[in-house]
Amino acid sequence: MKFNRKEYTEKTLVKLYESLLRPRMIEEKMLILLRQGKISKWFSGIGQEAISVGAALALQEKEYILPMHRNLGVFTSRLVPYERLFAQLQGKPIGYTQGRDRSFHFGAKEHHIVGMISHLGAQLAVADGIALAHRLKKENKVVLVFCGDGGSSEGDFHEALNVASVWNLPIIFVIENNGYGLSTPNEEQFNFNSFTEKGPGYGMDAIQIDGNNILEVYDTIGQAAANIRNHPRPILIEALTFRMRGHEEASGTAYVPKALVEKWAKKDPIGNYEGFLLGEQVLNTKQIAKIKKKIHKEIDKAWKLADRLSFPEADSNYELKSMYAPFVSEEKVPQNESLVSKRLVDAISDGLFLGLKKYKHAVLMGQDIADYGGVFKVTKGFLEEFGKERIRNTPICESAILGMGLGLSVKGYKTIIEMQFADFVSCGFNQIVNNLAKSNYRWGQHADVVIRMPTGAGVGAGPFHSQSTEAWFFHTPGLKVFYPSNPYDAKGLLLEAIEDPNPVLFFEHKYLYRSIESSIPEGYYTVAQGKASLVQKGEELSIITYGLGVHWAVELCSTMELSADILDLRTLLPWDKEAVENTIKKTGRVIILHEDCITGGVGAEIAAWAGEHCFQYLDAPILREGSLDTAVPFAPTLEENFLPKQRLVEKIKYLLDF
Repeated sequence: MKFNRKEYTEKTLVKLYESLLRPRMIEEKMLILLRQGKISKWFSGIGQEAISVGAALALQEKEYILPMHRNLGVFTSRLVPYERLFAQLQGKPIGYTQGRDRSFHFGAKEHHIVGMISHLGAQLAVADGIALAHRLKKENKVVLVFCGDGGSSEGDFHEALNVASVWNLPIIFVIENNGYGLSTPNEEQFNFNSFTEKGPGYGMDAIQIDGNNILEVYDTIGQAAANIRNHPRPILIEALTFRMRGHEEASGTAYVPKALVEKWAKKDPIGNYEGFLLGEQVLNTKQIAKIKKKIHKEIDKAWKLADRLSFPEADSNYELKSMYAPFVSEEKVPQNESLVSKRLVDAISDGLFLGLKKYKHAVLMGQDIADYGGVFKVTKGFLEEFGKERIRNTPICESAILGMGLGLSVKGYKTIIEMQFADFVSCGFNQIVNNLAKSNYRWGQHADVVIRMPTGAGVGAGPFHSQSTEAWFFHTPGLKVFYPSNPYDAKGLLLEAIEDPNPVLFFEHKYLYRSIESSIPEGYYTVAQGKASLVQKGEELSIITYGLGVHWAVELCSTMELSADILDLRTLLPWDKEAVENTIKKTGRVIILHEDCITGGVGAEIAAWAGEHCFQYLDAPILREGSLDTAVPFAPTLEENFLPKQRLVEKIKYLLDF
């Protein structure tokens, strides 16, 4: 291994050496503690330390790094206190996730680190979001994100690199190529010789380096970062390396040829660099022994501090509260009392416009939303008002754009993302339920993201443009789900969602966009979340519903001359338990209606809760009605049969006769 010290001072060379030793010596201790049962799992980075250390030290202190399994050197080089790091590994309270997540699944804002989740590739888009924030703020900074060679097979890898290139984001993608994705060798992962072949396909520079050579890593990344700060764009760096132990300790290395292990053992990043420093007379054996002794003492002292700590005390109320960033929902009355007639689609457009006006750090992203104005023309004219930096046409890459919402949140931005159709959100499902939903609970980073979801059937759009997907997210703690049924609520709830620093799925029924109209305030106002609306009062029974179901219920009550409470939930997470209980108390008979398929829909949870908490008030069974348990059909006759409206009549008659 050849080291080129260039003009680096002896101080820099020694700092690199000490920084290399720290993760190695910590890991050697952790492997002993793992066998003793003191920690539960370990992903070894032995043999790969030069990449983490070189990258971390090459960047400026306040530039963000997004590490992976084998990047302990990032945390030690960023001077994360050992006692907090060890507490994190044990699940102790002073750890960065307070015992809620393990190992390196954490972020540390003060150290400008955003930790990984288990789903490989997911953090690449988050890094894109941070890099976009740098561009919007005109900061001369770079973001660095790690990905393994195996993780590059994920779709998130393609989406993140593609967006970064299209938008010239200041980001370094470091591919740690250690030859294996767990036990699967590279030749079974991809069909090319080097990642440098991929860079040109994305329109970016790609560089290959010896990932075991600390000076080459440090110098190459340092030069790339300096260049990007002045000329923002992404660069891909492939760092060739090898892990000397298993993917994690339980998996072992039996699948690795012995000769390959022996070959890479000779390229150990620490032993080789130590030999270079001795040869250059930068250090001698006594100085090396002294450095190791000092680090050993620091590690032992910190471990003893962390090990003495108890595990966190469980407090259900605190745990539940921690799923969400603090937000007090207070209804804001209109500043302008004049009324104007608006369709649902226009009310949503108004709310979006006013939200962007109020929050100068809000960014709107989505497919075809700029010049074209979106497929439903909700954002028509926004480009001229707010400009291309805030009204951003995106490539067709739902996962990357949703992940970028979290990255923008890290830098203090609000993000509103339009799914062209709610159905397409499945392409970004992981980012929503595992990144956006869990980040505040895991390490205190809120996800200030609103996801607009044009939803619903009744427009002859077939199986992939008509689905009701709210139940997919209703089950996920950390998310909020809003679903207005009328123009007034649509505008007020959208502004409420934009104000809220938590991730909100905002459902907008396509059938209602241009089929309903009402007078609403012209100015800025909000509708409080978690507060249902009693649309109609009656005595015979209660219909609990939301969205298009509200209009079905009103119509049927009129044609059947039925005296019924019609309760519009308006928001599903949180939902108004008090209002549900009050209407059941009043009528004693209840039917829960939604457009979604009947099995596993939101109505099932409300019915179960009502049965548990309101049984004593009931005069008849709790009934549900929803769509058939099929995909949404295309033909009008089939779609009408699929939807619950015609079956609702029979359910109401049964309930009244019980």
